[in-house]
Amino acid sequence: MTIEFARRSHSLIPAEPGKPYFIEKGMGDRAHLFGDLFTIYAGGPQTENTFNFFTCDGPKGDIIPAHSHPDTYEVFFVTQGAVRLFVEDLEGEQTEKLLTVGDFGFVPKNCPHAYRIERHHSQIVGVAAGPGGTFERFFETLGTDTDELGLPRRPYVPEPQKFGTVLQQYDVTFLPDHQWRTGS
Repeated sequence: MTIEFARRSHSLIPAEPGKPYFIEKGMGDRAHLFGDLFTIYAGGPQTENTFNFFTCDGPKGDIIPAHSHPDTYEVFFVTQGAVRLFVEDLEGEQTEKLLTVGDFGFVPKNCPHAYRIERHHSQIVGVAAGPGGTFERFFETLGTDTDELGLPRRPYVPEPQKFGTVLQQYDVTFLPDHQWRTGS
């Protein structure tokens, strides 16, 4: 699957694969979505749609909506703060785990999951890979691209109809009626 998107004119990420590059801290392509800042460092065009690499910086907040990726594996590595990861396996068993600095979480494709940032100034390093391509442009397509280095001054909440336009394109299935039975 190839994902096409409007290329940022000021991107530091080269569009073509096979070209080495370097990006200084925080200077990747940035987007605000809800209260978080997503920074993209590598994605589909650079990796021939094999993986993406991004960070999510955020404040303590609410759980993000439960969702799954039918063809994409996702990893969570916490570099600052604390993040609670909720995951349901393919047999329906639910698990939650508080991840702190240095902790790692793996979510296989098709497994419902969500997370909640538990401490202000938390950061997740994310990698997603799989036969479905990559979803790094989901964040700026659903959210809004930004040149700012910090969190949004006000949360950016997309219009409800915008959710329906980006989900299948980026291998994301939201699960609005999903219930977490893990207790937190």
